[in-house]
Amino acid sequence: MKHGAAAVTQPQDRTVAFLSDPAAHCGSGPVEVIETHGAYIFLCGRTALKLKRAVHYDYMDLSTVEKRHRLLLRELELNRPAAPMIYRDVLPVTEGPEGLSLGGKGTPVDYVLRMWRFPAEEELDRIAAAGGFDGALADATGAAVARYHRATPERPCDGAPLIGDILDELGRVFAEFPDAASAPDATAWLQAARTEWTTQRGLLTERGAAGHVRRAHGDLHLRNLVRINGAPVPIDALEFDETLGTCDLLYDIAFLVMDLLHRDLAPQACRTLSAWLREMGGAEDSGLAALPLFLSVRAAIRAMVLLQTDAARATPGASEAEIAAYLRLARTVLASAPPVLVAVGGMSGSGKSVLARALAPGLGRAPGAVWLASDLERKAGRDMLRHLAQESYSKHNRTAVYDRLFARAGHLLAAGHSVLLDATFLDCRLRTLAEATARTAGVPFNGFWMDAPEEVLRARVAARCGDASDADVTVLEIQLAQQTGAMSWHRIDASGPPEEALQAARALLG
Repeated sequence: MKHGAAAVTQPQDRTVAFLSDPAAHCGSGPVEVIETHGAYIFLCGRTALKLKRAVHYDYMDLSTVEKRHRLLLRELELNRPAAPMIYRDVLPVTEGPEGLSLGGKGTPVDYVLRMWRFPAEEELDRIAAAGGFDGALADATGAAVARYHRATPERPCDGAPLIGDILDELGRVFAEFPDAASAPDATAWLQAARTEWTTQRGLLTERGAAGHVRRAHGDLHLRNLVRINGAPVPIDALEFDETLGTCDLLYDIAFLVMDLLHRDLAPQACRTLSAWLREMGGAEDSGLAALPLFLSVRAAIRAMVLLQTDAARATPGASEAEIAAYLRLARTVLASAPPVLVAVGGMSGSGKSVLARALAPGLGRAPGAVWLASDLERKAGRDMLRHLAQESYSKHNRTAVYDRLFARAGHLLAAGHSVLLDATFLDCRLRTLAEATARTAGVPFNGFWMDAPEEVLRARVAARCGDASDADVTVLEIQLAQQTGAMSWHRIDASGPPEEALQAARALLG
C-alpha cells in the first residue's frame, strides 16, 4: 500500500466509460463527471449517479463489488430520511450479451446510487464561494443541523477512544508522506492535539455516557449541505465506517464550523454555532471545552484527505498551499483564549443585536463568543419570524427568558467559551445579574448600553422586516416610559451607522 491506497484489483475503466456516455442515460444530454478520492459522480439531465471507486484506504475499503454495493445501500439508508427529495435507489451496472447496461438483468459488475440532481449552485460551498452565505443562512443552517441531530440515534459509548483512534489514524497517514512539505507542520500539530486530547479525555468520556455520542452525519462540511426550497438539507452522510460515523454531536457540527473558518467566514461560523446550540436547547453548552480539539481534528482530516487525493490522482503537491492552511488552522484553534462575558442592552431599535453579532466573532476562542439573544431564546424551536402571542411577553415569561440566558451563559463560561448577551436590560436588576454571572464564572465583564434619540428608535422599529423581534412602535413607547435606573455600563452612541458603534465598542474592549 502506498500513500494509504491499495492497488485496484478490479479495474473500473469500462464502467466509468459506459457511465460517461450519454447513451447510458437514455441520451438525455451531455454527462459531467466529478471525481473525488472515493467516488465518481455522473451528472446527466435531472439524474446523478454515484459510483464508488475501487480503492482501499486504511479507513475505507471499496476494493470489491460486494463492498461497494453494501456501502451504497448504507448511504441510501442514512441519507434518504433527511433528504427524500434527492435520494432514490441503488441500481446495478450489468454485463449482458450487448455489453454494459444500467439496471439490466445481466451479471452485476458494479452498482450506482441514483439520485435526483439538484442545482450545483445551491450547494452551500458554492453559495459561500459566491459570497452568499449570510447571517440568515448561517442561522438557518445551524437550526437545520440541530433538527438533523435531534433525530439521530444515541450510541452510548466512551467518547475518548473515538477521538484517540482518529488521532492515531492521522498519525499513521501523515507518516506515509514524509517528503511532503506539510510533514513538519503535521508532526507539530499531532503533538499539540494529543496533549489537548489528554486534557479533555474525561469530558469526552462523560459526554459519551450522557448520550451526546450518536450515529450522526460524520462528514458535515459545506459541500455536504444543499439548499432545497430555501432550507439547508444535510446530504452524503459518512457511510463507510460506523465507528467514524458514530461521534460526539459537537464533533459533528465542528466540521461545518471549521469549514467556515477555513473560508475566512468567522462571523458566519459564529452564528451557525450559536444557532445550533440554541436549537439544541442548551444541552450542548457544557461540552464546549472540547470544541477546540474537535475543530482541530476536523481541519487535520481535511489536510489528510487532500494528501491522499493528490496521491490517488498522481498529482503530489497539487494541494500543498491548502494543506498548509488547514494545518495552520488546526494549530490556531488549539490556542488558549480566556473567556469573557459581554452584555449589550438598549431600547428596541437601538441596534444592540447588530452590535452583538458584529462583536461576537472577535471574542475568545474560535469561532467567537456564543450569541445569546433574548428574542431568539424566546423563540427557540419555533419559526423566528412568526410573532408570538402577547402572553409570551408577560413578566413571568420575560423573567424565565433572562433566567435561561444567565444559566446558559454560566455553563458556556465554565466550559471556557466567551458569551455575548443581547437583550434590552431595561431593569437595573437584570444588569446586576449579568455582572454577577461574570463574577461567579471568574471572567471579565463589559456592559454596553446603546443610546439613540427617540425619533431614531421609532423610525428604525417602524422600518423593521424579517426580524426575530416582535417589538413594534407600541412596545417601544412602553420601553421609553420605563425608568432604567442608574447606568454603570459603557454608553455607546447608536444614532449613527452601525460601524461607528462597533468601532466604539471595540475601542472600549481594547
